[in-house]
Amino acid sequence: MTMTPISQTLHDVADTSSDAEPLAALQFEGVGSRLREAYRLYMKALQDRLADENVPIGLWYFLCALWQEDGISQRELSRRVGTVEPTAVGVLAQMERREWVVRDRDPDDQRRRVVFLTDKGRDLRDRLKPVFEGVEQPEVLGLSDPELATLCDLLERLSRSVERSRLLRGI
Repeated sequence: MTMTPISQTLHDVADTSSDAEPLAALQFEGVGSRLREAYRLYMKALQDRLADENVPIGLWYFLCALWQEDGISQRELSRRVGTVEPTAVGVLAQMERREWVVRDRDPDDQRRRVVFLTDKGRDLRDRLKPVFEGVEQPEVLGLSDPELATLCDLLERLSRSVERSRLLRGI
């Protein structure tokens, strides 16, 4: 069985009038698609390394946020990680079963649940830091130190610009 490349398949179904761009060019050659592919491969590498430490990638972001600031509400943690609250509740339940976090009622507002790292959760940082740093090495990423710094600056600028544009349109 011969496989047809996805770009050819998309090109075949795209509008072929002279003033139309092929669908493949619109979907697979822009900044967004390159960012998505790089992110997908980067996250796969991180996920594989975290799996060696028995840490699911879905819990990674929550750990990172709590290592930055412990004792925050579930809602704030969810916002920082970029998930919806019901997802955070499920992830935090997993983290509690692993004894990485505890959730307590906020003494100032009994409706709120506040998340705290346990000693076991804090100790993970020292164990996982080299794992993360291993993926972040310029040579692993195929970049020099200055190129990596430039890439980080450009991505930060891109994020700010897209967010500013989104806010200006009221999205």
